[in-house]
Amino acid sequence: MLLSKGFEVEMYTGTPQGNIVGLSDKIVADLDGFVTEPDSRNVEYTTAPLCSYDRLLCALVRPRQRLRSYLQRLGDYTIIPGSTLSLGGSDRFYRSDPNNPYHSYIENTYGTNVVTASIHINIGIRNPEALMRAIRLIRLEAPLYLALTASSPFLDSRPTGYHSTRWGLFPKTPADVPLFESHAHFIRWTEDQLAAGTMQNVRHLWSSVRPNGNRRPYDLNRLELRICDLIVDPIGLLAVTALLEARLCQLMADPSLDPLEKSLLSSEDLIAIADANEVAAAKQSLDASLRHWQDGREILARDWIMEIYQEVSPFAKKQGFGCFLSPLKKILREGNTAIQWLKLHEQGLDTRRIIAQAIQATLLQEQELEDKLCQLLVA
Repeated sequence: MLLSKGFEVEMYTGTPQGNIVGLSDKIVADLDGFVTEPDSRNVEYTTAPLCSYDRLLCALVRPRQRLRSYLQRLGDYTIIPGSTLSLGGSDRFYRSDPNNPYHSYIENTYGTNVVTASIHINIGIRNPEALMRAIRLIRLEAPLYLALTASSPFLDSRPTGYHSTRWGLFPKTPADVPLFESHAHFIRWTEDQLAAGTMQNVRHLWSSVRPNGNRRPYDLNRLELRICDLIVDPIGLLAVTALLEARLCQLMADPSLDPLEKSLLSSEDLIAIADANEVAAAKQSLDASLRHWQDGREILARDWIMEIYQEVSPFAKKQGFGCFLSPLKKILREGNTAIQWLKLHEQGLDTRRIIAQAIQATLLQEQELEDKLCQLLVA
């Protein structure tokens, strides 16, 4: 049985030349299904939880088509790929809601380090203890999903030394997050953070992966993977999602994959490895040297991803979504967005030209998907 899946998609808006322009107040006022972020330069839409990958593809593409049409009515504006302010603008915050006290806290505490664009992948898991087991496993493998999706090598028109500048700069909050041993542990820990003020509210848990639900921390129904950079290619995003779903299917079939059971390392060592691997993946993505959570051995991110791919491929095929998993090999072969952009930069292209080309390529790809796939499904 397929798990339910949904996305929270944050995107920048701006000009075809790559200049990011804050338009979220207008977009949210006029278009259903879009919400603001604290900074007005990006906007978010959310897909409903769906089990079918075909339907999920349409749910990803169609809101963007609506957004593109609306942006054209406002002027010569478009959607801009990437997860950071690639060409400039990190020197100041552009508030979308000046009267929102939580937004004031975010601006004053974190500044523009949080003005990023990303993909949050939500997978439905209703049993709270099964969810906590999934959170533990994916916390330790989250750097692999960052490695696949890294798309923020530039900030203010310059390479930063990171493949994911977004995750390299993003303020993980609270600074210390344990491996939750149970749902009760998560409840106690969250209540303690709220009482201490290290979390401003139940949403203020900015880690690579977190439990989510209708009334956190008590009523939970899904895993939310938050580490991924914005991957604008819908086919690529579904491949990353298929890897995550297949891994969770494998865990459900074999609960002993739980790191608290499977690993030779202590819980403290596991947390240290996860945190260090996130840093390494933010810097070098697929080429990062990571430590495996099972035994601490060193392994390249791309090799670890391929190991998991081979393990979970039978689960994806059995559930009927193997064809959506297979494009993962293309990302491993050709590189993620950051790797491709950095290659162009090394060949002499400046950052503005790279971003402008990516804007046009993204537009053409979405049009092709809309024409060939979504209309076919409706017919």
